[in-house]
Amino acid sequence: MHILTMSTGRLIRLVILGAPGSGKGTISTKIVRDFKLDYICCGDILRNQIEAKSEYGLIAKKYISDGNLVPNEVVTKLTLDEIKAKHFNKSWLLDGFPRTVKQAESLSKFATINQVINLDVPHEVILNRIRGRLIHVPSGRVYNLDYNPPKTPGIDDITGEKLVIRDDDKIETVKKRLEKDRQQTSPVLDYYRKFNLLIEFQGTRSDEIYPRIKKYLEDKVFK
Repeated sequence: MHILTMSTGRLIRLVILGAPGSGKGTISTKIVRDFKLDYICCGDILRNQIEAKSEYGLIAKKYISDGNLVPNEVVTKLTLDEIKAKHFNKSWLLDGFPRTVKQAESLSKFATINQVINLDVPHEVILNRIRGRLIHVPSGRVYNLDYNPPKTPGIDDITGEKLVIRDDDKIETVKKRLEKDRQQTSPVLDYYRKFNLLIEFQGTRSDEIYPRIKKYLEDKVFK
């Protein structure tokens, strides 16, 4: 299905939104696998810039460590530059961007968006997930002590390297980010709703939500 779509030269651009810890990474992995899309993760772009200690990375690190959202202009520049450099003439899924109406407007001028998916997961569920979350930084692999624990505590299954808790996964930091996220992204959802681009999926587990997302994309977007 998606192979025929790509062979006709039709580009598909999807956006996935949801609060931090809502399962965007897990769902995104399945979407890009099943529909053969490039994956663009705003969070990964920021973390790569922070690790590289670039000018924008240092700015982003301070905001994230304080539990604040990174400024519009920084996130927009880094994300659109990444798309231009690596994904310009490709079909893709964009994870975690836009988070503000201003970012959404910038993206709309840059590319035609076919569908926006929002994961509506209760904040209590997100906090419980994040309490047990461990990251393998080099690969981005995510473990959860309750749902997907590593075979050896604190150690990555593939490389044997140490797992860590990200600074932006500390509970008090997450609570602040969730509240700010709620306030800031509600207008973004309204923005895409206005253009009839938004579809929302409610649930508490990714394995329950994804089959509904897949069927929707097959029937409505990649048909």
